[in-house]
Amino acid sequence: MQSYSLLAAFIPTFLLVSATPGMCMTLAMTLGMSIGVRRTLWMMLGELTGVALVAIASTLGVATLMLQHPQLFQGLKYLGGAYLVWIGFNLWHAKTAVGVAKILPDIRPYALISQGFITAIANPKGWAFMISLLPPFIDSHMAMAPQLLALVGIIMVTEFSCLLAYASGGKGLRLFLNKGNHLRWMNRISALLMMILGLWLALD
Repeated sequence: MQSYSLLAAFIPTFLLVSATPGMCMTLAMTLGMSIGVRRTLWMMLGELTGVALVAIASTLGVATLMLQHPQLFQGLKYLGGAYLVWIGFNLWHAKTAVGVAKILPDIRPYALISQGFITAIANPKGWAFMISLLPPFIDSHMAMAPQLLALVGIIMVTEFSCLLAYASGGKGLRLFLNKGNHLRWMNRISALLMMILGLWLALD
């Protein structure tokens, strides 16, 4: 079983890092502002699945191979980045005040899940962070499986809490802009964030 002292140190460490603005948190805020928290939960499902996969793979050493062959990242990075830029471009040039859901009427839960998953696993910094963060909290004298289960559980709870907070903040911003009859500004802010996030993902 995982050492309580290691768990006590890991919880605040990962909470601090997870709460820091990044690709996934920016995506959660943008979608929360554009399509609401409830629909953004689908993206969170994909993102959490991706983060869990990255954490497990990093611990088991798969990430080392991927970092040695960065071309494995390129396809996912460019695909995910181009998709976000395309959403932002269409949203920016919309003639009326509409949201992402209206720009892309065929967006379904699986599409949001896929976007969250791709954003999580195509982020090299996420891999590098997991590789550097997790090993110090693994006790080599104890069984790996229980320790990994405990760490991934903490990661999931912490990451979901932060995603929910960011998405709720985006929804709050939308309500504020609605009251001021500034829906066009909401479109422009959403579009700008989407395009920045897409370029960030593709070029990072």
